Amino acid sequence: MSKKIVVITGSPRKNGNSFAMTDAFIKAAEAKGHTVTRFDAAMQNVGGCHACETCFKTGKACSFDDDYNTIAPAIIEADAVVFTMPVYWYSIPAQIKGVIDKLFSLVVGGKDIAGKKCALITCCEENDMSVMDGVRVPIERSAALMKWDMIGEVLIPGVLNVGDIDKTDGCKQAADLADKI
Repeated sequence: MSKKIVVITGSPRKNGNSFAMTDAFIKAAEAKGHTVTRFDAAMQNVGGCHACETCFKTGKACSFDDDYNTIAPAIIEADAVVFTMPVYWYSIPAQIKGVIDKLFSLVVGGKDIAGKKCALITCCEENDMSVMDGVRVPIERSAALMKWDMIGEVLIPGVLNVGDIDKTDGCKQAADLADKI
């Protein structure tokens, strides 16, 4: 059965390693008949959450009008949400953090979002797998809060330069993740 998948990326490097894995996932998901909507957060205007708790009171997810108001309706309609990003300074890149923080609007706004599938695709420069904990743990906890089912994580260490991902099985793991949707 065809599913609606939202992919949210967090890298500003269009030819980078996390984008290569993202592309492999999307290609595999579409080959299975799923519909994929992609948002490249680094190329969009998404500010941080102001914690004003006026979510959806203006008819939009966020009262501060930015590109999150395009992303939120797609998330609400999606069957699955996949976050892809590199690790920046042991944490979530700022380019996607605004989107993740504004997921708060779906909870405050009382939206029925439980039961979605969620996955993470990430990579980092260092070979220590714990370096990815700064991305992995917040995504897992956010999914748990929203009652989303974490279906998989692709965690690839040891990639820095463009093309380093090709020396790993990261793209294959990302493509295989589509089987879990």
